[in-house]
Amino acid sequence: MDHIVQYFLSLKREFKLCEFVKRISVFGALAPCAVALMKFPLPGEFVVVYTDGCCSSNGRRRARAGIGVYWGPGHPLNIGIRLPGRQTNQRAEIHAACKAIEQAKAQNIKKLVLYTDSMFTINGITNWVQGWKKNGWKTSTGKEVINKEDFVALEQLTQGMDIQWMHVPGHSGFIGNEEADRLAREGAKQSED
Repeated sequence: MDHIVQYFLSLKREFKLCEFVKRISVFGALAPCAVALMKFPLPGEFVVVYTDGCCSSNGRRRARAGIGVYWGPGHPLNIGIRLPGRQTNQRAEIHAACKAIEQAKAQNIKKLVLYTDSMFTINGITNWVQGWKKNGWKTSTGKEVINKEDFVALEQLTQGMDIQWMHVPGHSGFIGNEEADRLAREGAKQSED
């Protein structure tokens, strides 16, 4: 068992952690150990989370949007909920990231690797927000930023966090993304509170 723990401690990247879980899952009895290790990362290490948003009938009156946050297999923080307010895909993507950061902060997690298939969210928070703020929340063409309130909320949540924003191609077989997508779709089916 010590060699398994030493191997885990040597892991530095999320894909190696997934490989570790695959390897020890072969031994059946150790599979729960793999889940426990993914639930409780070492202090000071980056924690990996996948987020996704979805919206059926996007742009229409009967649109239904949901957000999904996936921390790992069987993780108690995995969640799929209905997006409150205006139902759009872009808002769902932003609010999925917001939910993950809220959850991380509640767990005293300060370092987060956030995987999303939304380049809009990544570009918005890492590149565009600063320019929008300087321009009085106007785009480069002088139009109002449509998702201003959403990006303001996201930016405020990122304060005091060390977040690495990572793009993952959607619907490409990446388990974390597929699970976040599944959770978002489940959330979209829920009633709006």
